[in-house]
Amino acid sequence: MATSTPTRDAYAPPPRDPQDEQAAARRQVWRSRLWRFDDRASPYAYIAPFFLVFGAFGLYPLLYTGWIALHRVEMTGLDSMEWVGWENFDKILHDPEFWTSVANTFLIGVISTVPQLLVALGLAHLLNYKLRASTFWRTVVLTPYATSVASAALVFALVFRADGGLLNWGLGLFGVDAVNWANGHWTSKIAIAVIVIWRWTGYNALIYLAAMQAVPNDLYEAASLDGASRWQQFRKVTIPSLRPTILFTIVISTIGSMQLFGEPLLLEGGTLGATGGNENQYETLSIYLYNYGWNLGHLGPAAAVAWAMLALLLVIAAANWLIGRFVRTSAV
Repeated sequence: MATSTPTRDAYAPPPRDPQDEQAAARRQVWRSRLWRFDDRASPYAYIAPFFLVFGAFGLYPLLYTGWIALHRVEMTGLDSMEWVGWENFDKILHDPEFWTSVANTFLIGVISTVPQLLVALGLAHLLNYKLRASTFWRTVVLTPYATSVASAALVFALVFRADGGLLNWGLGLFGVDAVNWANGHWTSKIAIAVIVIWRWTGYNALIYLAAMQAVPNDLYEAASLDGASRWQQFRKVTIPSLRPTILFTIVISTIGSMQLFGEPLLLEGGTLGATGGNENQYETLSIYLYNYGWNLGHLGPAAAVAWAMLALLLVIAAANWLIGRFVRTSAV
C-alpha cells in the first residue's frame, strides 16, 4: 500500500488575516503610548497629593487672607466685606503697638535662639561620644520637645510667679528680693526665652547629632595625627562640617520665634497674656494678631498683620541666605 508523504505546506501555519495584524499593530501602538504616558505621568501622580493638600490648606488660606486684608471684615459679620484697599496695612504700620510687638518678637527671638543653638551644639557634641545607654540620654534630651506648649507654659508660669514662685523662692535663699518676672520689660522676655530654650534645645541637639555622625572619621583621624586636641578638632572639623545644618536650624528657629504664641499667652496663666502684659512688654506679633482678630473682631487688620509677618520672614530668610552665601565663599 502506497503511503503519501506529507508536503512542507501541510505543516505551514495558516495564513494570518490582515485585519488581525492591523488590530495587533494598533494594540501595540496603544500599549507603547500608555507606557510612555505612565512613565511621564507617574511621578506627577505620586506628588499630586502633596500639592492638593498644600493648595487646599496652605495656598488657598494664604491667598484668601490676602483678600481679606484688603477689605473691612468684622467677626460678627463675615458675609459683609467692604473694599478698603491698603487701609488695613496703613493702619497697622502707623500703630505704635505693632512696632512694639515687632521689637518684642525680635528680642525674644535673639535671646532664645542664640543660647538655644549653642547649648544644643554642646549637647550634641557630648552625645556624639560613646556613652552607656546612649538611646536613653537621647530620649531624655528630646522629652521637653514632646511636652505640649500649654503644659510647659503653665508649669513655667508657676516657676516665674511673682508671689510664691519657685524661682523667687530659690533667689530668696541667697537674699535676693522677689522679682516680678511677668511685669518687667526684660524679665518677661527672659522668662519666655527660658521656656523656648527648654523646649527646643533637645530637638536641635538631635539634628546636630545626626549631622555630626555623618562627618567622616578620616577627618578626625587626620586632625589627631596632626596633633589637634579635641577642642581644636571641634572647631576646625566639626563646626565647618555642620555649617549647612547650623544655617538650617537658624532659619527654623527664626521662623519659630516669629510664631511665638503659646508661651507669652500662658506666661501668667492666661490672665494678662492675651494682651502681652499690662504694658504690652512681651506682646509678640502672634499675640498682636490674636488681639485684632479674636479679641476685637477686626479680621481685616488681623489679616494684614499675617501678611506683614510673612514679609518679615521673607526678609529674614533672604538675610540668612546672604550670610550663608558669604560664609561659604569666605571659607573657600
